[in-house]
Amino acid sequence: MLRLGGRGLLLGLAAAAAAVVAARLMGWWRPRAGFRLLIPEELARYRGGPGDPGLYLALLGRVYDVSSGRRHYEPGAHYSGFAGRDASRAFVTGDYSEAGLVDDVSDLSFSEMLTLQNWLSFYEKNYEFVGKVIGRFYGEDGLPTPELTQVEAKISKGLEANTRALEEKHKFPPCNAEWSSARGSRFWCSPNRQTHKFMLLRSAPLSFCLQWRCEQRLDWRPQEAV
Repeated sequence: MLRLGGRGLLLGLAAAAAAVVAARLMGWWRPRAGFRLLIPEELARYRGGPGDPGLYLALLGRVYDVSSGRRHYEPGAHYSGFAGRDASRAFVTGDYSEAGLVDDVSDLSFSEMLTLQNWLSFYEKNYEFVGKVIGRFYGEDGLPTPELTQVEAKISKGLEANTRALEEKHKFPPCNAEWSSARGSRFWCSPNRQTHKFMLLRSAPLSFCLQWRCEQRLDWRPQEAV
């Protein structure tokens, strides 16, 4: 009973965390008083060079003043390519070429969208939000576009997938394994777990272990390798 209660508490906390993040996303997308609306050409002026009016970057259409991190974003710095534009895609791909420094994230996976959400949290916490870019993610009225709504949906699904993965990890915790030329392969489960089913070549390296998992079973009995 204690084990089930612990599992329920763990999953409950994961679900609560997902709900908090979802609520935070809704707050980020909602209009704020005093923000600016910039067109991409105007944002491009904010690269932090001599005579430029400031140093901005955008992520998922949200513009941040990164002047306090100038050494990272000013001309010639490692992340200077992010300045003066929305390069959301590059935050995930690491492609800092002109072709990669773009805002198209339509083909990113759920987990990659979560990476973007983590970056968004970082900028919300460490830099000043100053406005939004009119274009892919926000319209001329400052409201989210259908594409931003799709991004939000992907982030929510990524959070749900993480919760399910946590449940699976609790149900089927990682097994322990080692291999040596003298002893061959050896596998053992975490405490209170029993081997349910496995398929291995005893004299082969661990890479030849084709199927192995541990699970809690009250009716467990030793089985032959299959």
